[in-house]
Amino acid sequence: MIPTQGTPDREALIKHLSDRAKFVRLETVRLSKIAGAGHYTSSFSAAELFAALYYEILQYNSAEPKWPDRDRFVLSKGHAAIGLYPILADVGYFDPAELDNYTRLGSPFGDHPDMKKVRGVDFSSGSLGHGLSIAVGMALAGRVGKRLYRTFCMLGDGELHEGQIWEAANAAGHYRLGRLVAIVDRNMLCIDGFTDDVMAVEPIEDRFRAFGWQTHRVDGHDLDQLLDVFDGLPNVQDGPPQLIVADTVKGRGVRLMEYNPDWHVGNLVGADYDDVIAELEAGLRPLEEAK
Repeated sequence: MIPTQGTPDREALIKHLSDRAKFVRLETVRLSKIAGAGHYTSSFSAAELFAALYYEILQYNSAEPKWPDRDRFVLSKGHAAIGLYPILADVGYFDPAELDNYTRLGSPFGDHPDMKKVRGVDFSSGSLGHGLSIAVGMALAGRVGKRLYRTFCMLGDGELHEGQIWEAANAAGHYRLGRLVAIVDRNMLCIDGFTDDVMAVEPIEDRFRAFGWQTHRVDGHDLDQLLDVFDGLPNVQDGPPQLIVADTVKGRGVRLMEYNPDWHVGNLVGADYDDVIAELEAGLRPLEEAK
């Protein structure tokens, strides 16, 4: 069980997870410099989610990547892999030094993850919108194989524009996949701009509930809230699948990137690079209104 709020253990855990979220952001900037460009903002919005999952929630064994009873994690918004790779290295799936050649010729690490090349990756992504369908299949396989693992799938809110997501949501509710957890990184933006300007996705919870899901909504940067919602999820084979809508800020942690559609993909050079590193090192500032 996760320590309760107000205890020293809880405070230490929050501090550790906050540090790991900062690590995700700093490594995203470093790796983007190696590549010459990167998906900074999609990784920044998911930093606390990645930290909570890999340092507290998921059951896995980095020394045995194919352990049959490990929890599965499907990064459907695969362009945020640049923020996931450093965590996989940090928890022992591979030597962190391997990332020093990120995206270079011969490197196993691409803009999207390849499960055949990167230890610890359960799903090879590319074109978006497929992850929830894969996660449904993994959850069904766990039921058939009488395994106790859970399957977690992180979706971008822009992926909710894809029809395949809703077919998968319908199937998950129909089969009552109680050990399936979908997480929507609700950062308000996709490559084409603000998600709701492209096509409305709200009310997300009502739409998933209509397919038989149990839903939860939290501040995706508040680690107290994240730990509580993850800890409170039922873990039953036959029950409603679980949805967490995590309200986040695309680009969280860097003032010039927050809610800025121009930074879906970008490249920091010179003083801009140094300034962003310094801003991230200083820690998250209180979030101001941004457009």
